[in-house]
Amino acid sequence: MLDNRSGDAFVAFEHVQKSYDGQTLVVKDLNLSIGKGEFLTMLGPSGSGKTTCLMMLAGFETATHGEIRLDGQPINQVPPHKRGIGMVFQNYALFPHMTVGENLSFPLEVRGMDKAERETRIARALDMVQMGAFAHRRPAQLSGGQQQRIALARALVFDPKLVLMDEPLGALDKQLREHMQFEIKHLHERLGITVVYVTHDQGEALTMSDRIAVFNDGRIQQLAPPAQLYEQPENSFVAGFIGENNALPGTIEKLEGDKTLVRLANGELIDATAVNIRETGQRTTVSIRPERVEFKPDLMPPGAHTVEAVVNDVVYMGDILRARLSVAGSEEFVMKYRNTIGQTRLVPGQSLRIGWHPEDARALDPV
Repeated sequence: MLDNRSGDAFVAFEHVQKSYDGQTLVVKDLNLSIGKGEFLTMLGPSGSGKTTCLMMLAGFETATHGEIRLDGQPINQVPPHKRGIGMVFQNYALFPHMTVGENLSFPLEVRGMDKAERETRIARALDMVQMGAFAHRRPAQLSGGQQQRIALARALVFDPKLVLMDEPLGALDKQLREHMQFEIKHLHERLGITVVYVTHDQGEALTMSDRIAVFNDGRIQQLAPPAQLYEQPENSFVAGFIGENNALPGTIEKLEGDKTLVRLANGELIDATAVNIRETGQRTTVSIRPERVEFKPDLMPPGAHTVEAVVNDVVYMGDILRARLSVAGSEEFVMKYRNTIGQTRLVPGQSLRIGWHPEDARALDPV
């Protein structure tokens, strides 16, 4: 996997900053390297800087400071239409007065391609997205999912070096959005294209990406493959933003290497993995994923540390049950467990002891 140095990068941001008013930086000293053929997602809340980074890469915004390179060449001064980049927007951006075929032909005509070559490429691009029979329809005659496929085909039709996608599935309903996630992922795998994808949807990012850059406040908080990002968050923001997470405040009682003993708000002591803490007496937030919490003694992982809990409520979610518990002063501690035959049914007001493996408790910066 590509590291974050720019030497072997296909796309490289080098000390890039962006300010719209000359004072406030919306992107702060960004250094990011993307490998050829990689699917990298920029993930973060609104205002985190992710879309601005995509727009600078596309050429629709100019970096205030720093350099952006594509395939080794600086592109800060290269106009958007000469960067060889395909773009897919949330609102599709199809020309309503043109047919599907004419929409796909447009970027080829701009590049001076002859008619025979245009027709060959249009047919190939439509087949890629399983829309070969729709060349003569207009966008208004297509569903949202079909329009998004056409927008994707238009971005691919001229064999771009790079494809950028800005919240491309945001306007679709849940079922179609999930279907399109897998279609885009499989298309990426089949074609080997480089994709930079922007979204605020965590599930979308986890499903589709080779690596995810989590943005907040104009900076990358963590850059990692999906599983590492979810299992090993490096700070409290990432832990809370990626998936559901329990955050228990406490104080570092003892620290030895990456092992620590944490005193929770109610005085209980638990073992945890020290991540970004440095000394005893420091405030911390212990991060624990809901699905790593167990309440059956015979299923407790070896070395599990148990604490007292009271059930507040239990929500049926089909394949799983989601219990909200009172734990160490927190009324919003969540435990998820599988809905299997003979599963113990928890009820509000019930007291029980819960536990987790110490490696699943990560001592992070205080929230």
